[in-house]
Amino acid sequence: MNVLVIGSGGREHAIVWKVSQSPKLTKLYALPGNPGTAELAENVSGVSVDDHAAVADFCKSKRIDLVIVGPEAPLAVGLVDSLSAEGIRCFGPSQAAAQIEASKSFAKDFMARHHIPTAKYATFSNYDEAVCYLASVDHPIVIKASGLAAGKGVILPETDEEAKTALEEILVKKVFGEAGAEVVIEERMTGQEVSLMAFTDGTSVVPMLPAQDHKRIFDGDKGANTGGMGAYAPAPIFTSELMNEAVENILKPAVNGMKSEGNPFVGVLYAGLMLTPSGIRTLEFNCRFGDPETQVVLPLLKTDLVEIAEACVDGRLNELNIRWKKGAAVCVVLASKGYPEKVESGKVVTIEKLPDNMVCFHAGTKIENEKIITSGGRVFGLTAWADNIKTAIHNVYANIGKISFEGVQYRKDIAQRALS
Repeated sequence: MNVLVIGSGGREHAIVWKVSQSPKLTKLYALPGNPGTAELAENVSGVSVDDHAAVADFCKSKRIDLVIVGPEAPLAVGLVDSLSAEGIRCFGPSQAAAQIEASKSFAKDFMARHHIPTAKYATFSNYDEAVCYLASVDHPIVIKASGLAAGKGVILPETDEEAKTALEEILVKKVFGEAGAEVVIEERMTGQEVSLMAFTDGTSVVPMLPAQDHKRIFDGDKGANTGGMGAYAPAPIFTSELMNEAVENILKPAVNGMKSEGNPFVGVLYAGLMLTPSGIRTLEFNCRFGDPETQVVLPLLKTDLVEIAEACVDGRLNELNIRWKKGAAVCVVLASKGYPEKVESGKVVTIEKLPDNMVCFHAGTKIENEKIITSGGRVFGLTAWADNIKTAIHNVYANIGKISFEGVQYRKDIAQRALS
C-alpha cells in the first residue's frame, strides 16, 4: 500500500513512525513532513495542503491507497470531503463531522442535544450581551474562542475585570480573527484532566489508552498554557470503571449522535475529560489525534495502525481486535527559549544516538545548510517506553541531554503525578 500522512508536527512524525512499521506498506509519503519524517518517508514539497485539487492530483499520480490527516485545520476546511469526492480513501472526519472541534459552540450544543455530560455554558457573539451574562453567574468561568485558535483560545480569568478584558480582546479587538467571532463562556470545573482518544468507523468505537497531558510551561503546573509540554500513558487514575463510564456516556453517544445527525464521524475522536467530584465531564472534543498524547499512545499500540485506519474507512472496525503492549510511555517536550510567547528560532540542533526503547519526534525543526535547526516553539518530543511508568520516566530524563540546542527548556516533572 502507498500511504500519505498530512502534517508536519510531532504528532505527524509519530504517525509516520508507526505507519512505517506496517507490513502492508509499500511506499510512505509525508506532506509536507519535517526532518524527522524524512528519515522514514518521502517528504512532499511543492504541494500546498490548502490546495485540495493539487493534493488530489498528487494522490492520483502516486497511486495513494490511504491518506491519514494529522492536524485539525485541513479537516475543518474539508480536505477529506475533497479527496473522497475524487475516490481517494481518507482516515479522518468530513468537514461537517470536524465541527465537533472546529466550533466550540457547535460542540456544546451537540453535547446538550445528546445528553453528554459537560459544564454549564452560554454562547455569545455580542460583547455587551456577554458582559451582561458575566454579572448573572456566581461560579468561576472559562472563556473560549469558538473557532480554531491553535490551542491559544482558552482563557481562565481570575476576576471580573480579567473576564471583561478577555471578551473585549476576542469579540471587539478580534485577536483571534474569525476564530473569535463567537465565544463560549462556561463553568470552570475542578479535577484532573484525562485525554481519551478513540478509533471509530462512524458506528463502532474502540478507545485507546488514556493519557495525561501537561499544559503549563513550568514545573508544578505553573505559568502560561501551551500546546502541551509532555504526556504519559496509560494514566493510572483512569480506572477500568471510569473507562467504561466514558465509553458509554461520552464516546458512544457522540459517535451515535453524529451518525443520527447525518454526519458520521470516521477517524480519531478525542475527548478531553475532567474527573470532577460529581463524575466525568467533557471539556472538549477534538477531531484528530492529540499532540503530544499521540507520541505516548502510538508506541504502546501493538496492532498495525494501517490495518486499523483501513478498518475505520471501510466501516468494519468491529472485526478488529486492537491490542496494546504492557507497560507505559512518557514524552517530554523540548521547547525553544521564549515559548509560548516570543519564540527564539534558528538554533542548531545536535542529536546523539538514543537507546532502542526511545524515539525523538520532531515538532518544530527544519534543514538549513545541511544542518537541523529549530523552527518553532515546541521543537521535539522525546519519548521513552518501558515495563512501568517509573522506568520510562527515568529513561527519558537520563537521555534528555542527548538532544541539545541553545535556549532549550523542558519540564522536569512530567508524569510525576502518575507515581503519586
